[in-house]
Amino acid sequence: MRIFVPFAVAFLLAAATGFAQAIHGGGGITLPAPATVDAKPVADDYFGTKIVDNYRWLEDAKSDATRAFIDAENAYTNDYLQQAHIRPQIADDLDPLINITVTTAPMERGGNYFFYRRLAGEGQFSIYVRQGWTGKDQRIIDPAVLSRDPNTSVYINDVSRDGLLVAYSVKEGGADETSIHFYNVKTRKTLEDTLPSARYFSVSFAPDGLSVYYARNLKQGTLLYQHVLGTRNSRDTLIFGNEFRGELLGPNDLFFAGITDDDRYLVIQIDRGVPAKRVDIVFRDLKKPDSRFEILVWGIDARFSAGYARDAWYVKTDYQSPMGRILKADPGVMPEAWQTIVPEGKSVIDDWNIVGGKIFVNRLVDVKTETEVYSLEGKPIGNIEYGGIGSASVLGGRTIDRYGFYNFESYIVPPTLYRYDTETGKSEVFFQPKIPFDSTQYELKQVFYQSKDGTRIPMYIAGKKGLRQDGTERLLMTGYGGFNISLTPEFSAEAAWWMEQGGWFAVPNLRGGGEYGEQWHEAGMFEKKQNVFDDWFAAAQYLIDNKYTSPEHLAIRGRSNGGLLMGASITQHPELFGAIWCGYPLLDMLRYQKFEVGYYWTTEYGSSDNDKQFPYLLKYSPYQNVTARSDYPAVMFFTGDNDTRVDPLHARKMTALLQAASKSGRPVLLHYSVSGGHSAGVSVDQQIQDTTDELTFLWTETGPTGVRR
Repeated sequence: MRIFVPFAVAFLLAAATGFAQAIHGGGGITLPAPATVDAKPVADDYFGTKIVDNYRWLEDAKSDATRAFIDAENAYTNDYLQQAHIRPQIADDLDPLINITVTTAPMERGGNYFFYRRLAGEGQFSIYVRQGWTGKDQRIIDPAVLSRDPNTSVYINDVSRDGLLVAYSVKEGGADETSIHFYNVKTRKTLEDTLPSARYFSVSFAPDGLSVYYARNLKQGTLLYQHVLGTRNSRDTLIFGNEFRGELLGPNDLFFAGITDDDRYLVIQIDRGVPAKRVDIVFRDLKKPDSRFEILVWGIDARFSAGYARDAWYVKTDYQSPMGRILKADPGVMPEAWQTIVPEGKSVIDDWNIVGGKIFVNRLVDVKTETEVYSLEGKPIGNIEYGGIGSASVLGGRTIDRYGFYNFESYIVPPTLYRYDTETGKSEVFFQPKIPFDSTQYELKQVFYQSKDGTRIPMYIAGKKGLRQDGTERLLMTGYGGFNISLTPEFSAEAAWWMEQGGWFAVPNLRGGGEYGEQWHEAGMFEKKQNVFDDWFAAAQYLIDNKYTSPEHLAIRGRSNGGLLMGASITQHPELFGAIWCGYPLLDMLRYQKFEVGYYWTTEYGSSDNDKQFPYLLKYSPYQNVTARSDYPAVMFFTGDNDTRVDPLHARKMTALLQAASKSGRPVLLHYSVSGGHSAGVSVDQQIQDTTDELTFLWTETGPTGVRR
C-alpha cells in the first residue's frame, strides 16, 4: 500500500511552531497569524493509496465547530478589509458602473412583449410587459414586493401563447433552486398554483395555456410532469422519466422540454452529463392525445440540438463534425442520411437559431463572433455586421417572428441590444445602458502564444491607450478552461474599473473550452486537464516576458471550474502570481462528486471512484497538493452557504489547509457569505459589495508593497 500524505506529518511541526509571525498584506495591512484550526486526520484508501484529510470535519456545514470556523474567518477577513484604505473609493467607483438602468431583450406572445428591467437605484430586475410594440411598459412582477430579502430575484420561465399567463420563478440568494408561480396579465393577479422550491430545468405552457410541462431534477434523476392549472400538485401526471424503451435514465441524465412554435410537438432533449457527452432527442405529437414519444436521435455519443420550422426538423450537431454543422433531420433514419444544410467550416458553430424562417449561425473565428444567415434550404443569404472585435449573442426569437434581438459587446465596449428585421436585414438599437466608460480611451488586441506542448493559444489583452509595458503595471487575468464553454469578449464592471485605474486586463482562451470546437474541449478533459493549467501558466509567462506585468503585480481570478484553475495556480506555480481570488471553487477533486450536484461533472473530470481516473485526479487536485512550509501568494477564497452547486466545503477546507501551510507571510482569507451562492440573483448592493471586496484584495496585494516573501 502506497501512502500519500503531503501535509499530515508536516502539519504537526507547523502546529508546534504556531506560525507566530504576523501576516503582512499590501498597502501596509498587518494581521495576526490566523487562528489555529484543529487537524483531525481521516484516512481513505484509494486502490491501495492512503490519503489523509486533516480537515474532513469542515465538510459538515451545520456543525457548531464549522460555524465557529466560518465566523472566525469572516472576522479575520473583515479585519483585513477594514484596513484597506482604497476600499471606499472602489465602492464609490463601482456604483455608477453597476447601479444603472438595464433592459433585456423582449419575447413576444399574443401581441404582448415581456422583458426584464432594473432601474438605477433598484436592487433586482422586475418583469415588465408592453402591450403592443408602441404600448406603455408596465411592471407586473416586482421581487421587492414579494420579499423583504434584497437577494430575492425573479425569472421568466415561459409565457402562454396568448400572452395572458406568465410562469415565473423566484430564487432566494444565489441558490440554484427556485419556486414556480403563475401570473395572470389580464387580472394582474398571481394564481394559487405554486410548484415548490427545486431544480427546474424547464417550465413550458401547453398550447392551450391550461397546463404546464415542467422538468424537475431530483437526486435520482430528472422527471417531466404535466400540471393542470387550478389542480393540486399531487395530481400532476408523470410524462417522461425513469426509463425510455427499456433504457434506464439516471441522475446524470438531465433533460428539458419545450413546445415547437407551431404548437404541434412536445420536444425533450436529454443531456447525458454536464457537459453532455451524448444528447438524445424525442418528441410527441400533441395533436394525437395518446401518441407515444418518437425518436429524433438516440444512442449516439455526440451532441445534438433541434429546431422545428415549416414542418421540418433542423438539427445542429458535432457528430462527425467537431466544428459543428446543421442538418435537415428525418426521424425515420440515422443522421448519416440527413441532408446537410449548413456544412462544417474551419470555425466552430458557437450557437444558432431559426427566426423568421431563416437560420442564423454564430461562428467563432479566433474567438470573435461572425454571424451568417441561411435560408431553410441552406443557401447563404447574408450576415450581420458588428464593426469590431467583440461577441454577439445569437439572434433571439421564434421561427414565426419577424423581429429578433441580439446583443453585442467586448471587454472595452459596453453591451448594446439591437432589434433585427429578418425581412430587411436591418438592425436598430433597442437599448443601450448609460455606463460611464469611454471606450475610445482603451484598446483591445488579441495575441497568440505557445503552451507547454507547443499548442497555439489565443489571448485578449486590454488596457488604456499608451499604457506602459515595462513590467511595473498591475495586470488582472481571468480564465476558465472547461465544459465546452467559450470565453468571448464581454464587458464587466470589474474589468472596467481595473483598466480605469491604469491596469492591464487579460483573458486567455484555454483548452477545455469550446473556442475551437469539440477537439479543443476534449484536449482539456479527464486525464488531459493538465493542458488547461499549462495553457494558463504559459499565458502568465507570456505577459511577464513581454513586460505587461511582473509576478508581484499579477492578479488572477476565477470561479467554479475557474476556481479549480486558481487552485492549480496556488499549488503548481505560486511564484507566478501576486494575488489570487478563488471563487466558489472545486478544490478537493477526490471527493467533489459526493456533494451537491458534483456527480454531474464526472463526464468532464472523471471520478476518484474509478481506478483509472483516480491517479490523474490525485496528481492535480489542489487540496491534495498543498505543501507545508511553502511560499504561497496572497489568496482570497470566496463562497457562501447558498452555493448549492459547488459545495462550500472546498473553500472551507482549503482555507484551513493553506493558512497552516504557507510561510510567505502573505494573507490567506476566506470571504464567506451566509446569504450568497453560486448562481445569479443577489442584489445590486450585494454585487457592489462583493466586487469591492474582491478588487480591494487584488489591487492591494499587487501594489508596490503587495509582496513580502
